[in-house]
Amino acid sequence: MAQLIKNQAVAVDAWKTLEIAEGETPETVALPAGDVIFPLAVWQARKAEIISCHKRIGLLITPDDRVEDVAADLDYFIVIAVHFPRFVDGRGYSTAALLRQRYGYQGELRAVGDVLHDQLFFMKRVGFDSYALKDGKSVDFALAAGFTPFAEPYQGATDQPEPHFRRRSA
Repeated sequence: MAQLIKNQAVAVDAWKTLEIAEGETPETVALPAGDVIFPLAVWQARKAEIISCHKRIGLLITPDDRVEDVAADLDYFIVIAVHFPRFVDGRGYSTAALLRQRYGYQGELRAVGDVLHDQLFFMKRVGFDSYALKDGKSVDFALAAGFTPFAEPYQGATDQPEPHFRRRSA
């Protein structure tokens, strides 16, 4: 089971992610009770049912999903999990930046999948605030080394819009 880092500390994950098994469809999969992160396809197929049955709703976005498809629904989600299928797949960074900067999403933004300590600093820069580390990775090492590979970033980003030269001259 993945270990969760939230706001740069170890956290307990109360959310379960709904997985669609072989032979199931978004329309036929059983909706579990509790705090659930729903795949985008399930959300789109059963939005009204999910809203009526769940007080706290999460959404899972994969690299092939379009953020624009849920932009109008962002207020429903307590957490949005962005899936990184492989370490080298950077589409999740763009998804996070769009959610925070263009669409103003203020809830928890979680990186899931192939998440390693080397990515944490950069994920934080684009707006992630929680990270489900890949199984087998040390959460202690990730906390010690993952958020501070650079003393002061030069470029502006979601977590610090002002570039270094403007912060330095102020």
